Amino acid sequence: MHRAIQSSTPKLLAIRCLLLLSLVAGVRAAASPLVSTVDSVDITVSNMERAVDFYSHVLSFQNVSDTEVAGENYEDLEGVYGVRMRVVRMQLGDEFIELTEYLAPKGRPIPAEARSNDRSFQHIAIIVSDMDKAYAWLRQNNVEQISSAPQRLPNWNRNASGIKAFYFKDPDGHPLEILQFPPDKGADKWHRPSDKLFLGIDHTAIVVGDTEATLHLYRDLLGMRVVGESENYGTEQEHLNNVFGAHLRITSLRAGSGPGIELLEYLSPRDGRRFPEDEHANDVIHRQTVVVTKSADHAARDLSSKVNFVSFGVITNQMDKLGCKSAFIVRDPDGHAVEIEQK
Repeated sequence: MHRAIQSSTPKLLAIRCLLLLSLVAGVRAAASPLVSTVDSVDITVSNMERAVDFYSHVLSFQNVSDTEVAGENYEDLEGVYGVRMRVVRMQLGDEFIELTEYLAPKGRPIPAEARSNDRSFQHIAIIVSDMDKAYAWLRQNNVEQISSAPQRLPNWNRNASGIKAFYFKDPDGHPLEILQFPPDKGADKWHRPSDKLFLGIDHTAIVVGDTEATLHLYRDLLGMRVVGESENYGTEQEHLNNVFGAHLRITSLRAGSGPGIELLEYLSPRDGRRFPEDEHANDVIHRQTVVVTKSADHAARDLSSKVNFVSFGVITNQMDKLGCKSAFIVRDPDGHAVEIEQK
């Protein structure tokens, strides 16, 4: 009996080692998500001079770069033939947006009847130091309102109480939000004393049809973590979104750095239009969330059979002109575009 136990010991040790290695690999995988950063939101615009003027003079963004590109690499990246595009990168606080004008071929404008509960909805949430002053400034600059007025979310809603918010549009009709957090909510940096009115971007929000299906991409595949959840309804939410009967399930995700991604699922009404199946990057309704990965090739292999690709593989040539080594674009379950870059 003693010899039998002794002879089986190496096998037991080997099994234990394999189990330990599996556990270590699992910990490493959990510690190394596919995506490390939300870099920016790319917004297609119809007139770059007008868009830059609006974002710089009305919202205080600063120009970082201004680049014009064309050729087969960018056709393969964006899925648009014959493309020539101008990309202006802009910064507010620590965060960035990229404005892209397709000089050729021109796409379609945003439909006039677009609503906040349509699946194509996406906005950036800009933090302000004073909601009343920010609203007055936007009114002075004749922005098109979505909300009837700034709304303070009610005290009964524990996860959102005290937040002040207002929806409006840029000159192309892209929805935007200004947001002010109460002292007990939001990142510490949003509460530091500042003489600036517009401080930075807290998150980008997208409308989704099924939160769990969308989490499979952003949480399970890309490795972002859920940092907050809320269920919002009532007259304040209705007047914020300008959707009668608005009842939303809201799920907030974050990567290691950069703005968050907020999932907005309308529990009611469920009559929002589906994402246009024929939408392309040169259509003005187009926005894409840009995230950063350690290896674009590795990310593409991991996602190859799990999501729909816009790009024809990983694009590497001449990508340094847009500030990265390689990139590709995929769509989430509702059609929102995600550009995955290797810096």
